[in-house]
Parts: sequence; C-alpha cells; structure tokens
Amino acid sequence: MTIKLFDYQPLIRFLRDCADNFDGATLIADALPDLIEQGLCKKRYGDLSKWQNALEQLPDLEPETVHLDRRAVAIQSKKNVEADQRSQLLSALQLLIPWRKGPFNFFEIDIDTEWRSDLKWERVAPAVAPLEGRRVLDVGCGSGYHCWRIAGEGAQFVLGIDPTPLFVCQYWAVQKYMQNEKVWVVPARMEQLPKSTFFDTVFSMGVLYHRRSPLDHLQELKDALFDGGQLVLETLVVEGGKGKVLVPEGRYSKMGNVWFLPSVPELCNWLGKLNFKNIEVVDVSVTTVEEQRSTDWMRFQSLVDFLAPDDNRKTIEGYPAPRRAVVTATV
Repeated sequence: MTIKLFDYQPLIRFLRDCADNFDGATLIADALPDLIEQGLCKKRYGDLSKWQNALEQLPDLEPETVHLDRRAVAIQSKKNVEADQRSQLLSALQLLIPWRKGPFNFFEIDIDTEWRSDLKWERVAPAVAPLEGRRVLDVGCGSGYHCWRIAGEGAQFVLGIDPTPLFVCQYWAVQKYMQNEKVWVVPARMEQLPKSTFFDTVFSMGVLYHRRSPLDHLQELKDALFDGGQLVLETLVVEGGKGKVLVPEGRYSKMGNVWFLPSVPELCNWLGKLNFKNIEVVDVSVTTVEEQRSTDWMRFQSLVDFLAPDDNRKTIEGYPAPRRAVVTATV
C-alpha cells in the first residue's frame, strides 16, 4: 500500500479496527479529521503552501534499506542517486529548514539538526519498558525522530502529535520514502486529544515546562495510558529539594513560554500526587552545546546564544542553565 502525502485515512482505519479491543480508539479516530484540518489550515499558517510545495518537489526515489536503530534515521539506496535528483532532493529538504530534531539521512544527504536527539534517546531508552508490540504516543514529537526510533524498537503503532505544521511536513518528507503504516505524526496538542486509555507507553519530552498548568498535562498523559502503561517524562528541572520550583520572570533561556521548572524531588511529588506508581528517576544532566547547537539545517540562535557569555552555568537572564531530567512512572 502506498501512503500518499497528507493522507491520514490509513491511520483512521487502523484506529477504527482497534475499537473492538481498546476503549478510546474510536474517540481518537473521530477527533482526527477536525484536528488535522485545523492544524493544517493555510489561513492560519502562511508558510504552509511553501512547505507543501517542497514536499511535492521531492523526487521519486526507491529506498533499498531504512535504518531506525542508528544515530541518524536513514533512508538508503544501493544505487547512486543521479546528480539532478540529488540536487532536487537537497533543494526540497532545504525548503523545510529549520530542522530541529534529528538527525536524518536521506539517500546520503545528512540533515544535521539543531538537537542531537539521539543523545536524548540514549539516556531515555534503557529505562523504557520493552516496546515490542506496544501502542505508543509521543507528545510534542517535532519532526517525528523519536517516533521512528520507537518503531525501530518494535512498537506496533506510534502516534506523534505536534502543533507545528512545519514539523508535520518534515515528518511527511520522511514518510514519503519510509511508507511505514506504523508511524504517524498529526498536528495536535495533548489537550486536544480525547481521553482514551489507548496507549501502552506515552512519551512527553520537552513539553511539561511549556504548559501553564503542568499537573493538568501530567493528568492528560495519565488519561491516555492503558492500565499498567508507562509514562516516559523528560523535562527541564532545577536543583533543590521537595517544594522547589522556579517560575521564571519573563524569558528563560530566551524562551518566552517557560512556566514551571520543578526540582526532581518536586517533580516526583507531582507524579505521586496524581497517583502514578513506580516513579523512577532515570537521568539528570545539564544540556551541552554539543547536544543543542546551530547547524546548516538550523541557522538561527541556539544554546550557546542562550547562556550567559561569562558563565555558562547560567542562562542569559541569570537563571540556572538548562538541566533536564528523565523520569518514568506507571499507572
């Protein structure tokens, strides 16, 4: 079966086929058409036509192999891509700049994204319950890099959600060649999904601190999990004990939409308050300029520009530099 650009009907059919065995699948299927229409509305997103045109310019190439278990999610061919096709492919992919999460490799064209998302995956993956045969939700998935890595671990089905149309278009650039019915990225926010208890594993990475009500976000994640399912949470934190929460005044690391940065003990306290079980702190590490930086595929300011020039232990606003924690829990 060929998956056409922006054709979500196979996804909706899959969810409807699950309805007899899993509560909530029909609710998600029913909600998707409106979410997709709203999320890809040309009147709201003026650049959407440009990005869609870029996808149409992608040449028709036949992949020989795909790799979902390497640093770069890769699509490869044994045959050398002809020079004119390579130029066409490169030009189309560059129209989708900035590429934030990755890396990817399209027929030997390396997309060196702003984030080395493979490094985050190395920290997260050892603590994730086996993904073989599981139904997985990735919240705030960006271009879908981690969705592909999750599929590489044997997941039965991966749904990524992200409200940014550019990132959805980047996913479709990969999907044009992957043709993988197990992995989907739709333009939506977590609060827009109906309560479903459909997923065995839910990832929320780099989202919690963008929510004005972090406990509501955690509850939404819990409401999406099947009984016994696992939450994999990654977020910005600060040093300190239980009760410590940083609420930045104005911007944090030049981001205007950062609301709450808890200490790790307080984050665990939040999870316990919502009756999550088996709460485990997997990793706490300071973000480095090797992991987040400007590249030819993301030419804007990045972490080095967000840190104080005379003390990289602080943000440019004087707050503690970005520190991220990975925590898992079950329901």
